[in-house]
Amino acid sequence: MMLNTSRSVRKNVQDGNENMSAMNAVTPPLTLILIGNKNSIEIGSKNILLDHDQEIHEKEFSSRLYDLLGRQISVINLLGFPRFDMIPVIPEHRAFILLVSNDQHENQYTSGLQWLEKTLGKEHSSHVMTVVTQDDSDENSENELQNLKAKSSFSEKRYHTCTRSMMDINEIITLLEKIDAMVFESRRMTEGKETNLDETLRTADETESPDEAEDAFEYFMEEENRISRLAEVNPGQYQSSEKGQEKESENKLKASFDNEGSHMNDDSREQSKEAGQKKSETETREHVDGKDLEMNGEDGGKKSGINTWEPSQEPSTQPPTISGALQMKGNKEKPLYNSSGEHEQIISRETKALFERLELRNKWSPAEFLKTGPPIKQTNDVLEKDLVCTFLQRLWTLDYRARYIAVRIASDVSDSKAVQVTKNKDTDKGDFGALYSTNTESDQSKENHVHPMDVQMAVFHCSDSFLKQKMITKLSQCQYALPLLVPDPLTSNIECPLWTFRQLTKTWKISTIKENTTTVTMKSMPIYKAQTPMVSFFRLGSMSLSKSQLMNALINDRHDTFFHRNCKGSTKSRHLMDGVAEIAWYCPAGKPNDFFTDCIAFCNLHGDSLVNVKQCEILTEMSSVIVVLVPTLDKSQESSVVIETLYKSSKPLIILIADNECSAVHMEPQKYKLGLKERSQTNVSEELKKIIKSLLSGPHTSFRLETMAKDSGVKVDEDQKICQEGKSAAMKLVQLVKGMDVAKIKDTFLPCQGQLWYDWCKINKELHHLKGDIEREKAQKTHQLMELREKQCKVSNSKLMRLFTQSLQSLPPKEREYFLTWTQILIDALSTDDLPLILQKYDETWSEVLVLKKKHDKSDLLKHKQTELELLSKKLQSATFGLEHIFREMGQIYEAHQTLRKLSLSRQPDWTKYPELAADLMISGHPMELMDGDAGHVPLIWISSLLKEVIQKLGDQRVFVLSVLGVQSSGKSTMLNAMFGLQFAVSAGRCTKGAYMQLVKLSEEIKDNYKFDYILVVDTEGLRALELAGNATLHHDNELATFVVGLGNMTLINIFGENPADMQDVLQIVVQALMRMKKVELSPSCVFVHQNVTDITAAEKNMDGKRRLQEKLDKMTQLAAKEEVCDVECFSDVIAFDVQKDVKYFAQLWEGSPPMAPPNPGYSESVQELKSIILSKAKESTGITLSHFNNKIQDLWNALMNEQFVFSFKNTQEIAVYRKLEVQYGNWTWALRSEMLNIENQLYPRIEKGQLDKVELSYLNKEMSETYEEVTKSMSDYFEDDKDKELLVQWRGQFENKIKEFHEELVRGVKRKLDEVIEQNNARKKLDNKKTEFENNLLQKSKELAHHLKCIDDEEKLEAQFNDVWSHWVKELTSDTKPIENINLEKDQLVVLQELGVERGLIDESKRSERYKNLSNTGVYSHYKNAVRKD
Repeated sequence: MMLNTSRSVRKNVQDGNENMSAMNAVTPPLTLILIGNKNSIEIGSKNILLDHDQEIHEKEFSSRLYDLLGRQISVINLLGFPRFDMIPVIPEHRAFILLVSNDQHENQYTSGLQWLEKTLGKEHSSHVMTVVTQDDSDENSENELQNLKAKSSFSEKRYHTCTRSMMDINEIITLLEKIDAMVFESRRMTEGKETNLDETLRTADETESPDEAEDAFEYFMEEENRISRLAEVNPGQYQSSEKGQEKESENKLKASFDNEGSHMNDDSREQSKEAGQKKSETETREHVDGKDLEMNGEDGGKKSGINTWEPSQEPSTQPPTISGALQMKGNKEKPLYNSSGEHEQIISRETKALFERLELRNKWSPAEFLKTGPPIKQTNDVLEKDLVCTFLQRLWTLDYRARYIAVRIASDVSDSKAVQVTKNKDTDKGDFGALYSTNTESDQSKENHVHPMDVQMAVFHCSDSFLKQKMITKLSQCQYALPLLVPDPLTSNIECPLWTFRQLTKTWKISTIKENTTTVTMKSMPIYKAQTPMVSFFRLGSMSLSKSQLMNALINDRHDTFFHRNCKGSTKSRHLMDGVAEIAWYCPAGKPNDFFTDCIAFCNLHGDSLVNVKQCEILTEMSSVIVVLVPTLDKSQESSVVIETLYKSSKPLIILIADNECSAVHMEPQKYKLGLKERSQTNVSEELKKIIKSLLSGPHTSFRLETMAKDSGVKVDEDQKICQEGKSAAMKLVQLVKGMDVAKIKDTFLPCQGQLWYDWCKINKELHHLKGDIEREKAQKTHQLMELREKQCKVSNSKLMRLFTQSLQSLPPKEREYFLTWTQILIDALSTDDLPLILQKYDETWSEVLVLKKKHDKSDLLKHKQTELELLSKKLQSATFGLEHIFREMGQIYEAHQTLRKLSLSRQPDWTKYPELAADLMISGHPMELMDGDAGHVPLIWISSLLKEVIQKLGDQRVFVLSVLGVQSSGKSTMLNAMFGLQFAVSAGRCTKGAYMQLVKLSEEIKDNYKFDYILVVDTEGLRALELAGNATLHHDNELATFVVGLGNMTLINIFGENPADMQDVLQIVVQALMRMKKVELSPSCVFVHQNVTDITAAEKNMDGKRRLQEKLDKMTQLAAKEEVCDVECFSDVIAFDVQKDVKYFAQLWEGSPPMAPPNPGYSESVQELKSIILSKAKESTGITLSHFNNKIQDLWNALMNEQFVFSFKNTQEIAVYRKLEVQYGNWTWALRSEMLNIENQLYPRIEKGQLDKVELSYLNKEMSETYEEVTKSMSDYFEDDKDKELLVQWRGQFENKIKEFHEELVRGVKRKLDEVIEQNNARKKLDNKKTEFENNLLQKSKELAHHLKCIDDEEKLEAQFNDVWSHWVKELTSDTKPIENINLEKDQLVVLQELGVERGLIDESKRSERYKNLSNTGVYSHYKNAVRKD
């Protein structure tokens, strides 16, 4: 209804202005709603707007304004930010007057506007008139005013100033004039009409007369009085009718929840308000004035079910729960909602709307993201529906910018298009009104995107336990704060996601100064076990300062650990963060510039702690130091009750005051206050650090994450039955090993993979390199292998393995996942208890050894300490114990039984199920060990059975095998984890041992573009391990590299830095080894990845380096091809490689110095670029079937076992130089052998003539001296003058000793031979001297024998008797003579060939192929060797 009274107003008001008359020509009933700080005005009888201070928060008709202006204006007093349930229905024609004190422009404006939007809705923000009040003597605070004007939501047209007393009529008239203009403009914008104001007024004048307006006003007042009387006379009937309306409206409300959008429009809000109108039979009121707080029951009104609703810094989606109906004294209008169910529906509706915007409908698991999709686009062109997936993908790649993803909104205007400006027809060039006007619609569109933390928390709420755990692990790696207390968005229950912290490990160094000496101690442990102090930050009330930003300055001033309002993408509205408590740990690096000297937990409770009472209580109890931020320290403030409580407690307290300029004030022991006004954040943070350091240097309580489970007011995610069942099964395992020395656990419970397995591997390798009597050796070693398998079978039934395999078989898939994760968590906890002690002991012993070495102490003490150090080193390596060792034991048990075929007749034994169990785990995303890292061996029987089971379950799928190779600690596993979202073990040092394989499925969106279904990722241990030494390192690394490169369709050659020298050498050996393994069909390719390259122009600057790399690889390949007689011209003929396309440079991993440095976003971009290259190249590949891959493993490993020679060298050039040296060695030995043959030939005639009856060693050495000197000189010249002398020097000592030993053995051998000749010659002479005697004796014996045998006629008997007598006579004659030994020609040939440098493998192969059939007829063996090579 319209009331026209402006003409009478102009007559009664002094100094009335003309604009007022036009504006008030036709105006509906107006309601003025006062909001803001109660102290901003003086309430009294002369105050025109508010003449009493009763906090009844109801609509009251203002007779003074009617007398003054002749208009129907009502006033609602909402000063002091009353609770939600105290607010009446807001009329359609309303204006909010936000009262702000003169010196609190920005703070009170921000808090008031946020309270309004949060409590009543954003649609009211365009109806707010900001009024700054001041005393007559006050001066305007220009600085505060400028800050206020800088706000995007502020408008000059909606701003006014007046005195605190509000007695000035002119000020009030001007205020109402501005309000009318604001209301009209808001209505025009809402209705979308461009109607001129004067035309509207004229139309209203013509359609409604003054008499009609007066009648309407009288009817309105009578109706109000009638409703009031009905309520007093018959409340039951009145309430009954209201309940009917309420039920009907509830149905409408429920239907509205199914609509999209997070806010109700004006019409639906009005319907909801009408539906919520209800009066209670009893009056319920709670008085909150900042001085006293009356609450029923404990914990601030838990029993009554009424919570206080206070202003907060940032919007909240969790209004307090309201129980029962509320009736305000004399209230004519009803509350918006009156039941807890309706409030939960509000929350549910907003949350549902948010989830629908993000298209989050179901719970997600890690399996959803363990797929290879297209590379993440490094662009901000992301649609809102793709926001969640993009967030998780970037988080998986360790890109901390996942929080700052800009969203492309459909209404966004392209930069290339001109912005369309609607021009009013009355606007000319001189009118700047449009320039200074506030575009409300534009401001609102800016707030249209989802708050970044809402995205994070929405994903968190829609994830299962394992995805949450993985998500939190990645957030921790990105150095972000982690949710510690999370309110359920539907029930408001407080949950602690303790499970998500279980796989987090933090490492830090503690530096202590004692007697001017700084001692640094390293600590590394699961964070849930860490006992640290905790500093908690709370905000009481609203303020413009950012608490989170201040905390960031304390933890890491270069990284936003906590998200704050000034972060990119932040919006005014957020739905899921208020009430969330986040935690982050400061971990010192043991350096002088550390903020703190020990690990400290920092906890941040988001939102107003006056609202989030429960979380505040929990954190207060657990905190070591409490930091409270307040806008002002005043007893009249509601926060004063909380402040006083904290001040009286024993907890250290720091109060930060926004409107105070004071420096740190030490009020009482462990109680400080500090002003923030007009002080830089750096200054405040430095002062705060000093106070916290001081408080923590004394006695203080400690915090441990595990204790959260003991708090009765917190729901812990681990309390789920499914989680507890998995934990219970894991605990049974861990109880067996608890209290044992970790180094002895494997020997006790996992015996099959210990010394028995090492011995088996050693003998198996020897079986491929037999010497001597090959058949006998082969039979002997085969028997030894079977004996070892027998022993493995006998010890394979340990209780730990029985429990583990039984749990795997009996538990359902979800419980099994919990069981495996809990097992790893609990086992890691055992290791972390022992490892620090071993490391500390190792450090102490090493320091003692260094001190003794500096003193040049060669006593037994040094030897004892060095021995102790070696034992500690072995203990350190054996102390590693994890799930991989249990799976390895399963493999060895299976291999042992399968080899012996020990099948039970009664039932199928458990070990036959092991491959199936492992296959299930591999398919679900668990990595499986391919090569045993400790023994350096591939368990072929186990791997073959495992892959057959995978084929049985998935089918014979095609896979693209991607392997990685690089030196130790070059970031191989980190790169694969970031690329595919995997979880290979990573940290400094030798983490991955051996090789692991993991299946990664192609996502549906890219599957059709490829000819395979899975990528099989093979991660390997680092090369050039420090714990291996000398030739052991070379042989191990070359063998591993050849296996990995030969296995993969593509191998990533990972290089730390720009110099590829180490990997060049390894690749040369790989190329030569692959050439030698001609029977295995291999077609590998490689991509070089240079990590930790800071120069962005590295690719361009290293063009020449890449060319030289290509030339060197080609040259070495040609050299290897010549050695192995292969038709190969360049490196890419053996391993596919394009030097221009297949060399990539990565940025450094960390953005600063660990442990507090976040990952470098440039690293994530590099990983995605590399992934694009891999997928692009993979399109050209058909991959390999799993069955073919299985066979390939068998063939490749057997070929490696047969190969031994090349793996002992650093590179191809070394092999060529060594072979050349062996040829020279053959020449030198032949020169010595030739000379010795000459000497022998000269001595034989003398011996036969009897001229020489003894040969002395000195004589032979003298005769050989000249030739030996020539040979040694020739050798010396060769080592010193050859063009490859730098490489030859490593073998000089070895070959000098070999030639010396050869010479000495040659001389001794000739002496033995000549002594035998002399002995034979002497025996012959002795026989000649007794010849007559022997003849006479023989004649006599012959006569006797003839006489004895004369009666025998049988010729055969006579011959037998004669032979018997003859043999007896011969034996008597030669009893003193040494018999002549049989000559083993084959053995002598083998010795000579090996002395000439021919490889044993080549000799064996030539014998099998009968290439040595003419060996015995060849006189000069060196020529024979060359002849064979030419063949």
